[in-house]
Amino acid sequence: MKLVILDRDGVINQDSDAYIKSPEEWIPIDNSLQAIAKLSRAGYRVFVATNQSGLARGMFDIETLNAIHQKMIGAVQAVGGSIEAILFCPHGPDDHCDCRKPKTGLYEEIGQRTQQSLKDVPVVGDSLRDIQAAISIKASPILVRTGNGEKTVEKLRATYPQVPVFKDLFSVTEHLIEQQRTNQ
Repeated sequence: MKLVILDRDGVINQDSDAYIKSPEEWIPIDNSLQAIAKLSRAGYRVFVATNQSGLARGMFDIETLNAIHQKMIGAVQAVGGSIEAILFCPHGPDDHCDCRKPKTGLYEEIGQRTQQSLKDVPVVGDSLRDIQAAISIKASPILVRTGNGEKTVEKLRATYPQVPVFKDLFSVTEHLIEQQRTNQ
């Protein structure tokens, strides 16, 4: 089975500097739900790995985060897609945990759960920390221009010029599926 790992805020849904603190604030990016459905139909196991420091900051509680994720899962299922698991880091930037990206703990847990190497697994993010975590585990990082992506492109080009950049998750999905067809 093929895996793909997606960041949440800025890749699947609109991001906010004020954090996504309620299900009402969770708004999908155009065509992101359809992209996940397309990945699912193409045989990809879709995982979400997301930093959620709003928990540590007291901006929302675990029940609210679960409600946000239930809304996301329901929206994806409504268009025929599936998310196998959502892994999140509940810590703040000063907690020095192993799961907050750019650390690789969330990705390592996905590898353990699936009993697969994450080498060359596509990891889609909109920030430098997503890219750094993917590179650290030898996955294939991909930057999208949605969310913080547009601001990240310049930093990325200077440090990791080999990382591909796409308009959004839907264009990444089309690329991955075309690549899959070509390799068959």
